[in-house]
Amino acid sequence: MEYRPLGRTDLRVSVICLGTMTYGEQNTEAEGHEQMDYALERGVNFFDTAEMYSVPPRAETYGRTEEVIGTWFKSGGKRDKVILATKVVGPGERFAHVRDGNLKFNRAHITQAVEDSLKRLQTDYIDLYQLHWPERPVNSFGKLGYVHGADQDWTPLEESLSVLADLVKEGKIRHVGLSNETPWGAMKCIALSDAMGLPRVVSIQNPYNLLNRSFEVGLAEVAIRENCGLLAYSPIAGGVLSGKYLDGAKPAGARMTMFPGNFSRYSTPNAEPATIAYAELAKEHGFAPADLANAFVNTRQFTTSNIIGATTMEQLKSNIDTWDMTLPDEVLEEIERIHHLYSNPCP
Repeated sequence: MEYRPLGRTDLRVSVICLGTMTYGEQNTEAEGHEQMDYALERGVNFFDTAEMYSVPPRAETYGRTEEVIGTWFKSGGKRDKVILATKVVGPGERFAHVRDGNLKFNRAHITQAVEDSLKRLQTDYIDLYQLHWPERPVNSFGKLGYVHGADQDWTPLEESLSVLADLVKEGKIRHVGLSNETPWGAMKCIALSDAMGLPRVVSIQNPYNLLNRSFEVGLAEVAIRENCGLLAYSPIAGGVLSGKYLDGAKPAGARMTMFPGNFSRYSTPNAEPATIAYAELAKEHGFAPADLANAFVNTRQFTTSNIIGATTMEQLKSNIDTWDMTLPDEVLEEIERIHHLYSNPCP
């Protein structure tokens, strides 16, 4: 397994990160434990979760994924072998069941979220604590175009960072990261941290895959120049880039079959022709389509870690196996040709 620095910290995380959002919904507790055991055996030392998981988010399964990880920690005594990342949920209509429903990144909400996550995870510290998405309105989750509102009520970033700084001092979290963030948000946080002596952002967890390379537009430079690398989520676009949904297929037990409304960002008009082009390229060169997609993400200069997700052990094994794959120059050139033809069809 390859390990890369997490920002400017002394932590080195595996290039493959184990995503866990299916635990408690598509995967049982026992299956989650099996996945974590296997991943650790293969050298994966980086696990990512969030307080809102399982996915799709529901009041009935809120926090369930963290609970599954917590029982694994308790039963196996492996907490010290894992670099653990989790996230505090941002505002949204779907989260009326979380705290008072009026979610903010202020002292009360962040502190309560951390305390609750620690209990569910059955640990006394979190290695990487991330703001799941900005509190302020931004164009994320498939939304194109930025519409600025003059009258916006959101917690100042310096306040959020100050709360996180106190939690670092208390030893409850070690490092701070962002998620679904914009170039302005990332650079503003970094500038505030440097100016005020607050914890420096060490990573940005955003979507990145062959159907959505929007990270390259502004954030890639930030990631490289500021040592604030990408933790790439949805590397195979929710399974779309595996090709399993082509021609209207609806595989039993697959995410988009079970929860079609929650993955609409990967059902845009150009998603299928782009996926077909990448799948044909993969097969032409002897790659499985999902392996091509993962290998591309793994090998970007700005990628710190690729957050894979799997519902079966077969999927998990094949995803982890891509950690040392390289793509020939002719394949990379063809990927760029397809990208220019179908640029970011699933932002």
